[in-house]
Amino acid sequence: MNMKPIVWVVAMLLLAAGAWAQEEAVTDTTTMTLPAPPTNLRVFDIPHDHGHGVIVEWTLSPDDGTGKNDVVGYRVYRADSPGGPFELRQTIPMGVDSTSDWGVKESDSPDYYPNNKDFYYKVAAYNDGGETDSDVFGPVQAKGQLFNPGKWPVLVAVVLFTIFMLYFIFRAKRGAELYIRPLAGIEAVDEAIGRATEMGKPILYILGLGTAADIATIASFTILGRVAKKVAEYQTSLIVPCYDPIVMTIAQETVKTGYYNAGRPDAYNEDSVYFLTNQQFAYVGGVNGIMLREHPATNLYLGKFYAESLILAETGAVAGSIQISGTDEVTQIPFFVVACDYTLIGEELYAASAYLGREPVLLGTLKAQDYGKAIVILCIILGTVAAILNWSWFVDLFHVGQ
Repeated sequence: MNMKPIVWVVAMLLLAAGAWAQEEAVTDTTTMTLPAPPTNLRVFDIPHDHGHGVIVEWTLSPDDGTGKNDVVGYRVYRADSPGGPFELRQTIPMGVDSTSDWGVKESDSPDYYPNNKDFYYKVAAYNDGGETDSDVFGPVQAKGQLFNPGKWPVLVAVVLFTIFMLYFIFRAKRGAELYIRPLAGIEAVDEAIGRATEMGKPILYILGLGTAADIATIASFTILGRVAKKVAEYQTSLIVPCYDPIVMTIAQETVKTGYYNAGRPDAYNEDSVYFLTNQQFAYVGGVNGIMLREHPATNLYLGKFYAESLILAETGAVAGSIQISGTDEVTQIPFFVVACDYTLIGEELYAASAYLGREPVLLGTLKAQDYGKAIVILCIILGTVAAILNWSWFVDLFHVGQ
């Protein structure tokens, strides 16, 4: 039997079937390429901020997550006019229907986003076959707001503290006696200076390793001025080795002013305040050498201290000195507590400057802080009771928004 005609017929049928399948595939690809566009595009300014940004929201494409014409993601475009040209701002993954388009306020930055300027937006859904755009939305502007109503509790707290502060400063300037809780470490300063006078030994004052910009160092300058005045009155010698040259300069003027206020400017010795070194442990070694050579009757460590705190305090204890310390470095306070006779813990160092200086501004600020703390403690107690009794309205009064 001749099989060639049959093979030929079968081959022709297979070719026809392949061509038909290919045509159907092309047709399906053509009809399934582009996804449906996103709808309901909305763009608005970010509320309660400094401006330089907007929020973009849209309704997802109907083809998002359907498996047919599936959306790969969305592209957010921005233009200066409705007709474009549009600039691609972000690419967002599928399933996400909002984003924020924001920048910085510096005009020379590539991320600059100007306030009060009209912009137009559109969002395109895309897949491997291409993208389809939503309607253009605009104009929209980014604007900065002067006040965030979600943070009104902060405003109330600031206003209350300011009122307390101005009130107590005014009272202090009028000569009123403002009570400040006595601090054992500060009460011991006069005793320590008297002891040094009786023993005929110097007083060693260490300002720490901080700079002149550190709050702890600034507070220490005030205490140094008080100590210098007492030293001048008792005619005792004072040693102030410094870690920072700028701190040394300020310390020299502070000590000189203390001697002047005591009425003994001629007794001031310029060599009593000097620069030692600005290397941490070299400075510690130098100060320890002074302790062991001079055997000061009193060591005062007031300022910003780091890993050297225990080395200094232990050496001072070996030298037999009375030691008074104070710092706002939380990690160093335990070392001072165990190795010194008196320690000013944290903000007590700041209170000491007001306690010794008796300046109206410092006293008024300190009293305002005390009243502010009392109000905070009262609010915590009332808030705890309100939470137990499920008084959500009271708790919500203290909620601070973004």
